[in-house]
Amino acid sequence: MCGITGWVSYERNLAAERAALDAMTETMSCRGPDDSGTWISGPAALGHRRLAIIDLPGGAQPMSAETGEGPVALVYSGETYNYTELRRELGGRGHRFATDSDTEVVLRAYLEWGPALAERLNGMYAFAIWDSRTRKLVMVRDRMGIKPFYYSPTPDGVLFGSEPKAILANPLARREVGPDGLRELFAFVKTPGHAVWEGMREVEPGTVVTVDETGLRTHTYWELETRPHTDSKEESIARVRELMDDIVRRQLVSDVPRCTLLSGGLDSSAMTALAARQLRESGETVRSFAVDFVGRTENFVADELRATPDTPFVHDVARDSGTEHQDIVLGSGELADPEVRSKVIRARDIPVGFGDMDASLYLLFSAIRQHSTVALSGESADEVFGGYKQFFDPEAHKGETFPWLVRLPEHFGDDGSVLSESMTRTLDLPGYIRDSYATAVSAVQRLEGESDFEYRMRVICNLHLTRFVRVLLDRKDRASMAVGLEVRVPFCDHRLVEYVYNTPWALKSFDGREKSLLREATADVLPRSVYDRVKSPYPSTQDPAYHTALQDNIRELLADPSHEVFGIVSRPWLERAVKVDTPQITQASRRGLERALDLALWIDMYRPTLTLS
Repeated sequence: MCGITGWVSYERNLAAERAALDAMTETMSCRGPDDSGTWISGPAALGHRRLAIIDLPGGAQPMSAETGEGPVALVYSGETYNYTELRRELGGRGHRFATDSDTEVVLRAYLEWGPALAERLNGMYAFAIWDSRTRKLVMVRDRMGIKPFYYSPTPDGVLFGSEPKAILANPLARREVGPDGLRELFAFVKTPGHAVWEGMREVEPGTVVTVDETGLRTHTYWELETRPHTDSKEESIARVRELMDDIVRRQLVSDVPRCTLLSGGLDSSAMTALAARQLRESGETVRSFAVDFVGRTENFVADELRATPDTPFVHDVARDSGTEHQDIVLGSGELADPEVRSKVIRARDIPVGFGDMDASLYLLFSAIRQHSTVALSGESADEVFGGYKQFFDPEAHKGETFPWLVRLPEHFGDDGSVLSESMTRTLDLPGYIRDSYATAVSAVQRLEGESDFEYRMRVICNLHLTRFVRVLLDRKDRASMAVGLEVRVPFCDHRLVEYVYNTPWALKSFDGREKSLLREATADVLPRSVYDRVKSPYPSTQDPAYHTALQDNIRELLADPSHEVFGIVSRPWLERAVKVDTPQITQASRRGLERALDLALWIDMYRPTLTLS
């Protein structure tokens, strides 16, 4: 796992631009605290920061290979889980390896198959290859978009990086955000390819972007396809278990300490239990970590989303699976600390966070990094197997908007409530969401003979896998890599995603519950308490002290009436919100306070130019 960046300029001598490349590379130091390297040749300049995971002494980057016609150089971020099989195949084709790293396997795979190598990779990755033989840059991103990858075309080439901050460090980059950029921050729809910053784009998941002297081209090498599912219920359950066993085994490979993230829910519990069983075969013990809040279990109040606290279930799994477990217990002072909020925004490059849930994730990862360098997460199982309430909500079935937006305001508050009246009119978020929804649904392929209900459920599953999950994957990647922790996501293995996506909803929910296939596929390794537990989202603090701290922070912001944030948010709304007694603070008020604080810090740190016409 690493941070990559680079610059291709067909009209400049980039050897004279080393200072700019160094500045771009340095922004990725959090993603790669172990080593740094740059490579410049002709019109190409590549930068790399390394987090050493596999082949600690041999995986230094940028990595290049001489071909007789010129060098081919690679900067690579991520993990290729089938690299040992690819290495054997490439060895049989005459390739010789100087290291044991998966990085060299990817480089050699490009020399053998060119950009088509992407179709052979199983993993999470974002990498760029400069091929001097054709004076071409090839950028590749994994199928599900687990690893971030951004680029910004220039008049004579391109800038690229793992994160926008690497591109923004170049003097050619524009620190500008237009209307659609702001809409992306507040609409919660994640338009594919959109990067918020003007002139900047994401390399879309499952895509190869090629740049040469004639311009830029994109090629989609993978997307969710609709296929018939012919397996019975029993065969489907067995296939899910077979895939999960193989996926977890592959993703446990590491030359540094690894652990699991354990929430006590079905997803992380199943993953942890499978990992524990596999490692016991070699005499090893899994380390597991969970986040908790001071006094949460003792003072827990059930609500519509969370019926139970996590900790008792976490401990059941840790005990049953024999993990070496640690709870990371956080207080409201840490969660509301402006310095922590600042670190979260710096990690994300945009103020699109989830308040205390982002702060706690960052603090959890910071604590884990003291013990482990790799963590396996249960992220994305809800999207793959159908775990959210909206999958079962008749209102979401009507198909009038993105399913997660149907109950979002009542559960988490309305993101747009804090906007000023003029900004509300300018952005027209309902119209933006409506257009985005229509575009997303039009891309879903219907299976021949599929019933209206099954097709509607396919649409809901597709939207979660192509829009919603990308928000959560980006959040987890940025928070973890900000502290140099690699988080792997077994449920994003494309083989599992393809298989379950094409399983009819009647099979996905055959017992009338969420994630039926996953529950039955892993029933033999789960405590009964977890098997029976109803889905509970990532925890959020219920401590009134957190609400009070938010109000105090807002009062400090209000003391500066000239702050640019008041061009976006409503000052009168904030003035009313800080006068509300803590027990009466609603989810909408809390979300609005967090949003205003995020925006203000982002403006202070990034000084964006907002263009709204």
